Parts: sequence; C-alpha cells; structure tokens
Amino acid sequence: MSKLVVANWKMNPQSKKEAETILSNISKTFKNIKTTELVVCLPFPFLYIKDKIKNKKIKIGSQDVFYEKEGSYTGEVSTSMLKTFGVEYVIVGHSERRSIGDTNSIVNKKIIATLKSKMQVILCIGESERDVNGFYLSFIKKQIEEGLADVLKSQMKSIVVAYEPIWAIGSSAKREAEPSEFVEIRIFIKKIISDLYDIKTANSLRIIYGGSVNPLNAESFIKEGGASGLLVGRDSLNPKKFSAIISVSK
Repeated sequence: MSKLVVANWKMNPQSKKEAETILSNISKTFKNIKTTELVVCLPFPFLYIKDKIKNKKIKIGSQDVFYEKEGSYTGEVSTSMLKTFGVEYVIVGHSERRSIGDTNSIVNKKIIATLKSKMQVILCIGESERDVNGFYLSFIKKQIEEGLADVLKSQMKSIVVAYEPIWAIGSSAKREAEPSEFVEIRIFIKKIISDLYDIKTANSLRIIYGGSVNPLNAESFIKEGGASGLLVGRDSLNPKKFSAIISVSK
C-alpha cells in the first residue's frame, strides 16, 4: 500500500495568489513521485484551486465539514458543497477543532455524513499529555470508539486514522514525539479496531502520524515507527520542506 501524505494548511496563506503559487510549486515537485498518495487540505475559499492544477495525482481535501445536508447553519459547509469542488478527503476531529467545541459525538456525526457522501475520512485522535499511569490510552480509546460509532466494517476502508499527540504540536510543544511512542499507539489503535471489527480490518487500516512533522523526523516515523503516512502542518506551506518530506515518505 502506498504511503499517504496529507498537507493541512490550516488558516493559511492569506491570499489566493499565495495559495496558487504554493500548490503550483508542490505540484511541480510531486510529478515525479509515483509511490506516494498526496492530499492537500485547503481552507474553504481556496478549494477552487484544484481546477488550476494540472497534476491530477494531487488530491484535494477539506479541513472540516458540517454534518447536516443543508439549511439554516450560518458559516457551515456541507458534504455536497465539498464534492462540488472535487474534494476527496475530509479531516475530522483535528485537535484544533476539538479545542473549540467538537466533541466525540459531533466528530461521529461528521464522519457518518462524510462516509455517506463517499469521501474519505481522516480521523484525528490524540492526547494532550502522557501520564505515567497510562490514562491517556483510555482517552484515545474513547475517541476512537465514540468517533466510529455506527460506522460499518465495510466503511472502514474509507477511514484513515491520524495520531497527533497534542503535547508535540506547535510552538508550545513540550517535546517531539519519538517513533517508538508512535509504534505503541499504532499497535494500540489496531487492537481497538480489531475488537470493534476484526483483525483483517485492523491490519488494513492506514494509521498516519501528525505532530510537528518536518524533513528531519519524517523518515523515522515512516521507517522506524511504521506509519502509513504523515499529516503535515506548518511545513506543508513550504514547498522545499514539504518536497523533502514527500521524498522520504516513498
């Protein structure tokens, strides 16, 4: 199975010209990469850029979605709106969305709506801190079990799980995560999925790492950590750095 690299631009950049330039530069680099699946998750106003990119190998993703089909929901975006722009992947449950109100129940509704619309889900999970007693494992288990409530085994092929330890993200990060820590979580996630569904489903699940991914640590999470891919934040806006990450993810 090819590796999956997901770019999460978050609320960047600040102009459509910048967005077009960044994606164009990424596209030029990626045209020679054959064994990696690349998804760029754009802010809503920039989803139109897909039509400007000639490289059809680059897939477009959304950073969020709302779970209702239509109606009086000011500021929200439906799955059908996303599909109009050719969106194939949707990030659901990112820690930054959870921090402003997305509960496991809301995450579940978004997952169900996305799956019904035949798009792929990138389910983000992760703890804010690692306690010596291992309570963070119960926290992660709850995120997965409640997030995947009513998701059928047949739909799991459209689910990607992204582990993002919050304590390792951004400028306030306490420290970088180690590949060995990701190995522990990856095995734990597969155990949960195996209990919910079966071993075959667990083994076929793509589990990617996201947590201050950069050109220096990307390869170690792939080769030592056994990650199925990477969720890249800040460095996905820098074509040079992002290209380096893509190249080591083959």
